Amino acid sequence: MRVAIDATPLLLRSAGVKNHLYHWIVHLRRLAGEGAVVTFPLRAPLGELSHERSVWGSAATLAGLARLHLTNYSPLPLADWLGPKADVFHASQQLWNPPRRTPVTATLYDMTCWLMPEMHTPANVAAARRFAERVVKRAAGLLAISESTRADAIRLLGLPPERIDVVYPGVADGFFAVTGDAVRAARQKYALARPYVLFVGTVEPRKNLPVLLDAFARLAPATREQHELVVAGPLGWADRATAARLRAAAGGVRYLGYVPEPDLPGITAGAAVLAYPSLYEGFGFPVAQAMAAGVAVLTSNVSSLPEVAGDAALLVDPRSVEEIRAALERLLGSPDLRARLGAAGVRRAQSFRWEACARASLRFFEKVAGKEIR
Repeated sequence: MRVAIDATPLLLRSAGVKNHLYHWIVHLRRLAGEGAVVTFPLRAPLGELSHERSVWGSAATLAGLARLHLTNYSPLPLADWLGPKADVFHASQQLWNPPRRTPVTATLYDMTCWLMPEMHTPANVAAARRFAERVVKRAAGLLAISESTRADAIRLLGLPPERIDVVYPGVADGFFAVTGDAVRAARQKYALARPYVLFVGTVEPRKNLPVLLDAFARLAPATREQHELVVAGPLGWADRATAARLRAAAGGVRYLGYVPEPDLPGITAGAAVLAYPSLYEGFGFPVAQAMAAGVAVLTSNVSSLPEVAGDAALLVDPRSVEEIRAALERLLGSPDLRARLGAAGVRRAQSFRWEACARASLRFFEKVAGKEIR
């Protein structure tokens, strides 16, 4: 059996989806072989993962985007002609016209464009709804990255439950074994002299960063003076006021901007606390990564975040500045609590290994295709 995966997000500037897709393809190929897992619109070997640029070179990227554009806007079934021959085709949101002769599958990441459309750009909302109508509702099978996402998709889109399998993403191996040298190198590179609370993610409304900034500003003066709030992630569609607060670098807030993937394990493992009070997540990679690195986590009591964090985090109402402030005070004031949560996180993170994700995904593809990968 051969699986074709639409890898268009790897051509684009992207964060969580790109991270998932890249590691997923790498581990699927390790288990099934290069020839059993091919990519569309390019079949070239994957380059280095960067959220800011394509994983392929400029010429290949332009060729891939041109092929995608032709496939999307032609009335002809070009995906059947231009795409690789496969037993299953796994589509991404960028592909509007998937193959018609091959069983199509897709991944459900989250349902925020239905639940919180005001927190996305109109283009993002339109793209998500188009993908749901053209691909998701017609798919032969679907993967959800959490039980929370699966339940939301069934409720909001009216999907048959038996068509959706839950397969958790993985965490890159580098987060499970961060060395002291890597932590020291990250601290030196980014001038992180004081203990710090870390936020990782694209700066966009759903991530709820203004409330975290307010909570940090309300910490007891002695606590705030001894710590920094470090924000790592590119500016997405953040409002101007939030962007201005980050750039002002006032009150112990440090904005690092985009942090390259190789630096993230060291920065994460060096944190006293990861604070991630998102309003909604399909999974929440920063939470799982921090747990793998043995870092205490503060996160939200909504969507998939309690499912992912288990007993390895303090859960708060993400809309309550006071709850977040109090949880930060409690964590920063108690090394024992941080150590207990960090140890629980390492145990919990074992559930999020890429090899396990790839094995479960291959079983899903075999079920859809009705044949085994050889």
